[in-house]
Amino acid sequence: MARYSIPMSRTASLTLAVGSVTAHATRPRRIKIYDVIIGSEGSPPADNAFVFNLDRCTAAGTSTAVTPQPLDPADAATEMSAGRDHTVDPTGTTTMLSIAMNQRTTFRWAAFPGGEIITPATASNGLAVRTPTAALVAVRTTLQVEEQ
Repeated sequence: MARYSIPMSRTASLTLAVGSVTAHATRPRRIKIYDVIIGSEGSPPADNAFVFNLDRCTAAGTSTAVTPQPLDPADAATEMSAGRDHTVDPTGTTTMLSIAMNQRTTFRWAAFPGGEIITPATASNGLAVRTPTAALVAVRTTLQVEEQ
């Protein structure tokens, strides 16, 4: 079970997605999300409220590819796909985590052991990070994931 770090970002745009991570189309594996950090890089950050969601998705949308980096350099390259700066939002289904926050803050969610958010080993299924109330906010996030 290798673990990876996936940095994602979205400039102020009309899409809601900050990033997505999905199972490979032909070699799918389960993905466990166990740590999420999210914040705005506005300079200086405005005093705006927005919502951050972690949504299940069945398609990744259109984005710039991100290479998940192994936390242990001895681990093999991953089979999952990750993206950021979406021009087409991922196809979302269910919201797994929803956090209301202020643009001036950085938020961290860490799963209690056994409480990780897990995706099925189904082609192109995964999770999308979104800010559905504020598409025009520049956002950065880092996901810590385990591939099984």
